[in-house]
Amino acid sequence: MEIRQLRYFVGVVEAGSFTKAAGFLNVAQSALSLHVRQLEEGFGTQLLIRDRTGVSVTASGAKLLERARAILNEIRLTEAELTNTAASPAGEVTIGIPSGAARVLSGPLLETVRHELPKVSLKMVEGMTGPLEEWMAAGRFNLAVLYRTADSVGRMTVLAREDLCLVVPSGEPPFEDAISLADLHAFPLAVPMRNNNVRRSVADVVAQHGCALDVKFEVDSLSTIINMVVEGKAHSILAPSAVQKEASQGLVRTVKIVDPVITRSVVLAVNPKDERSAAVSAVRKLIPKVARELIEIRDWAAVAPEATLQPNL
Repeated sequence: MEIRQLRYFVGVVEAGSFTKAAGFLNVAQSALSLHVRQLEEGFGTQLLIRDRTGVSVTASGAKLLERARAILNEIRLTEAELTNTAASPAGEVTIGIPSGAARVLSGPLLETVRHELPKVSLKMVEGMTGPLEEWMAAGRFNLAVLYRTADSVGRMTVLAREDLCLVVPSGEPPFEDAISLADLHAFPLAVPMRNNNVRRSVADVVAQHGCALDVKFEVDSLSTIINMVVEGKAHSILAPSAVQKEASQGLVRTVKIVDPVITRSVVLAVNPKDERSAAVSAVRKLIPKVARELIEIRDWAAVAPEATLQPNL
């Protein structure tokens, strides 16, 4: 058994198919299949069930997956401790980031890491908040940008605070600058799936105030939701940053939601197992700096958190 084989096996399981894993790992699909088959032959048992929809683990595969993740994590930590120093951090750091925040944060963050941490390789995984939460809980990321309500931030670092808005097609009749929560029922909505943190935040506020929403479409793709609004097929409730580009181009309009305002915090979470990594620590300290600069130059339509609310890093 080789460490490489364990990495490939975990990659295939997390991706859900050999095809997706090949792209994520940058390895030929045939090579992945060969290594997984060699593992199965070496252990004398089937590890994966293969079908047209992808792969799933057998009972033996589940046991190996748990052990393999622990082994690979210990190897990463050992490598970091032996080769990494705070003065010159080096190594790979993986971060999960929601699609909305990625539209304003990912490019500047990658560029800043390249300039200020040249020995650090930043791997960024973009997605909707539901899957990102699950992958972070499973230990797939070193760091993750997540969304939280103001009272559920805990010890996580607050990067920004955003007020959600109603996103409307540009060709609709004029709106006022703001719309009350109670009036949102009049608009057919395309929103993320129910396991999405933003969707849950909106639903909680709506329920607390006895209001209703007309949810016509549940779509787990930010780009699809935005396209539906641009094409006049639906409205949506999003953060201004998610549609900052389209709004500046006149493709959509944003209307502030009031009575009450729905505010969410954009936070940075760290995998507890990776806190002693110098590379992870260096990137963790850099992200709030990048976020604040974007807000200050108005490239991120958000509010910077007060310095007194920032936990020590």
